[in-house]
Amino acid sequence: MIAGQGTAAKELFDEVGELDALFVCLGGGGLISGCSLAARRLSPHCKVYGVEPEAGNDAQQSFRRGKIVRIDTPKTIADGAQTTFLGDYTFEMIRQNVDDIFTASDDELIDSMKFFAERMKMVVEPTGCLGFAAARGMKESLRGKRVGIILSGGNVDISRYGELLARAAQR
Repeated sequence: MIAGQGTAAKELFDEVGELDALFVCLGGGGLISGCSLAARRLSPHCKVYGVEPEAGNDAQQSFRRGKIVRIDTPKTIADGAQTTFLGDYTFEMIRQNVDDIFTASDDELIDSMKFFAERMKMVVEPTGCLGFAAARGMKESLRGKRVGIILSGGNVDISRYGELLARAAQR
């Protein structure tokens, strides 16, 4: 499963070449584990960053403490990342191949969804926006660098999607 999920990054590297940074949404850790393996092989100097919801940063805590941290189910719109802990395999791969883990707030995810809808004419679910939300917040430090972002998923209820975009318009 991890190798299969890593094909997302492999296809990106095949298309654009080496990158300076790669941002990947992070829930249970399968996608970032596979993507980090692909990055290490195809773009060895690329920094790999995981991004999870601010309300559910079990992976970030685990990464920083060096051991798996368990949390309560997070209250976040990023339902694909409402995980409570990493698995043993994914945690080890993250420890070995990921450079850092960041978080994004629900408001940042909503703003990202709005950006994709308005500018790119794409529907991206909240979880799939995690990497973009973090990179967007770091734009000054990323200026002039080759940055890749894995956008994962358009599985969002259309009514809920409309509510979230309306919320962004009210701010």
